[in-house]
Amino acid sequence: MIKIENVSFQYRGTDTKVLDNLNLEIQEGEIIAIVGKNGCGKSTLGKLIAGILPLKQGSITIDEIDSKNKKKEQEIRNKIGIVFQNPENQIVFSNIKDEISFALKGLSREEINNRVQQALEKVDMLQVKEQDLYNLSLGQKQRVMIAEILAKNPKYIILDEPTTMIDSLGKDKIYQIIKSLKQQGYTLICITNLADEILLADRTLILENGRLVTEIKKEELVERAKEIEEHGIKLPTLLEILCKLNEKGKKINLQDYTVEELVEKL
Repeated sequence: MIKIENVSFQYRGTDTKVLDNLNLEIQEGEIIAIVGKNGCGKSTLGKLIAGILPLKQGSITIDEIDSKNKKKEQEIRNKIGIVFQNPENQIVFSNIKDEISFALKGLSREEINNRVQQALEKVDMLQVKEQDLYNLSLGQKQRVMIAEILAKNPKYIILDEPTTMIDSLGKDKIYQIIKSLKQQGYTLICITNLADEILLADRTLILENGRLVTEIKKEELVERAKEIEEHGIKLPTLLEILCKLNEKGKKINLQDYTVEELVEKL
């Protein structure tokens, strides 16, 4: 479990708090969607959890390990992986195997090969293993970046707007990967501005001005749709349809279906 207590953060040289006394718990095995307008603090929160930004106010514990504990720093980093919006900014090597194995120093060659193979299989990219990474589509590059994180065998994965720059086909592929990873027991934190990604989450958390203002469970999305819109967040088209059906007396519980099953049912 990830526990965030009384966390505040402001960037050097500014007087405004990006996060303001934030409290939150993330349970193992769930998908969390963190949404909100630009500047609400959601990406900053992801970087604090991942240890990219230094935490000065409040506490973050990862499986009861204090993130400020320098002696446990490597252990925490092994538990958490983060994927950013633009995959091209994360690429170090043109060779896919070299890219994925970059963070696997200290392991045997056999173990590295096994991890690379398994990670590429999880993102359905094994077939392009020998291709030049720079020649892949943006969506394929992002899947390789996810594979690079998976090769480290993390427990928690932070996806910071991973599909914002990707076409609809690429988005669908990554959505399938997210659902598959949940089934495999990973905990996923999706930081997003895209409405469709709300439908993947067990809980949607809305941030405003660095504070957690609303938490909505998946099964509550239809009933609380207006609340989501009131916070300036566009509803997924599918959720809009379900709301109209709900108004006409045809109630469908989102918790009972995957997105594909809902589309088929409708």
